[in-house]
Amino acid sequence: MEFSELIRTGQAQAELLRGSEAPPLRGTLCVTGHHLLLSPGAQATPDLWLLLLRSVDSIEKRVEGDSGTITLRCKDLRVLQLEIEGVEATLDIARSIETNAWRLSEANEDFSLCPSYPRAVIVPRAVNNDALARSARFRQGGRFPVLSYYHAPSGTAVLRSSQPLTGPQKRRCAEDEELLRAVLAGARPGAQGFIVDTRSTQAAKQARMTGGGTESKAAYPGWKRLHRPLERGRPLQESFVRLVEACGDLEQSMDRWLSRLEGCRWLSHVKETLSTACLAAHSMEREGACILVHGAEGTDSTLLVTSLAQIILDPLSRTMAGFQELIEREWIQAGHPFQLRCAHSAFSHARPKHEAPTFLLFLDCVWQLGRQFPLSLEFGEGMLLALFDHAYASPFGTFLCNSEKERCLCEVRTRTHSLWSGLNQPKEQRKLRNPLYVPNPSAIWPSVEPQSLRLWQGLFLRWTRPPEPSEVAWEKVWQIVTDQEKAEGSQPTVSASEPQP
Repeated sequence: MEFSELIRTGQAQAELLRGSEAPPLRGTLCVTGHHLLLSPGAQATPDLWLLLLRSVDSIEKRVEGDSGTITLRCKDLRVLQLEIEGVEATLDIARSIETNAWRLSEANEDFSLCPSYPRAVIVPRAVNNDALARSARFRQGGRFPVLSYYHAPSGTAVLRSSQPLTGPQKRRCAEDEELLRAVLAGARPGAQGFIVDTRSTQAAKQARMTGGGTESKAAYPGWKRLHRPLERGRPLQESFVRLVEACGDLEQSMDRWLSRLEGCRWLSHVKETLSTACLAAHSMEREGACILVHGAEGTDSTLLVTSLAQIILDPLSRTMAGFQELIEREWIQAGHPFQLRCAHSAFSHARPKHEAPTFLLFLDCVWQLGRQFPLSLEFGEGMLLALFDHAYASPFGTFLCNSEKERCLCEVRTRTHSLWSGLNQPKEQRKLRNPLYVPNPSAIWPSVEPQSLRLWQGLFLRWTRPPEPSEVAWEKVWQIVTDQEKAEGSQPTVSASEPQP
């Protein structure tokens, strides 16, 4: 069934309220299979307002008299209000939006692909093959560590993997042990290795009862295991929800606001994540140690540590092109399940256990690095905001599905457009680049003290407060840079190129 067949009322007259900072927009509201559109009248601005239906996180409707109100809470944390003429039209449009938004965001049954397709393509999930593959790996007791980054100055490397599948029988895998011995042998003489386990000691012991486990000292000589537990799953999602709720309450006192901010523990998660990444980076550069990072599956908190450690150490990862390649390699190709983790944002009443803002936590940590080192990152806050928006709802195919296997089955790379091709358009670069960027060949070591970590207001308060003085100053800096480049007879340089798969 085409999504357009689920639409009960195709159009109605409506007024769109977009918050205190934007004027109301009145015109004809249209619902399509993938979009919500509002076309102003001929006497108004000719701009067409458009919203992806899959970006709707929750919907509320209220009727009064001969009209109704629909409140849309979006995955990018916007809250929109539609005043619609006609009770029946209000109810039908609300039902159409809710039904199509749910189908487009549903990750458990179908992969409903981008509106850029000639028609929506639905591919059944390949559960049986994945289950068989996991079962086979458990029987073998092995895994496959992957090289994430080679740090040439110290001759060390950081690898990532899933947990060793030792199980209650304490199985061993000769190939895995040999591979890790070879890693140390290839480093400088006398090099040691650290296994950074992002689970608590207790969680690692419990995993052994279900087929997982940890590396034994006897089987992995030269490697020392360090437990640095990072929150994941439901607790991380609840922290995100509580933070958004606190940021949306504009009537509370400052004391109440600070108490709620501390209580949600979001900045604590930022601190713990950056601290673990710094541990891995410090061990490589200062101690000459090789690093293996894993949690359980190796597709969530593991990627936080390996990707942030690279940004701390590697100047190329701080360029526009290098950062895009890092995300493509360490998140998309590494198998972070975007379709599951980002099915809903902070407003949905559904709370599936597989949802978690792990990628958002990564972006927040990168924002903290950019705030503490304002000259060292070629990309700015606009790039991070764009990645957040597209991870949760996007007309591009880059963040679709949960793995490379699923993207191949869905033919994502051939049947959708790449996000990078869109972001690397010259007209987009001004919003994404850092005009103050100066290449920094050294490592950047962030402070993780509480006074050094800030709430990312540009994201969490993006739609609820006027522009900050710093944002106004940022625009002025861009204008100065642009004027200077024009005076020199040149155009702004764009160094980014689309990362290769």
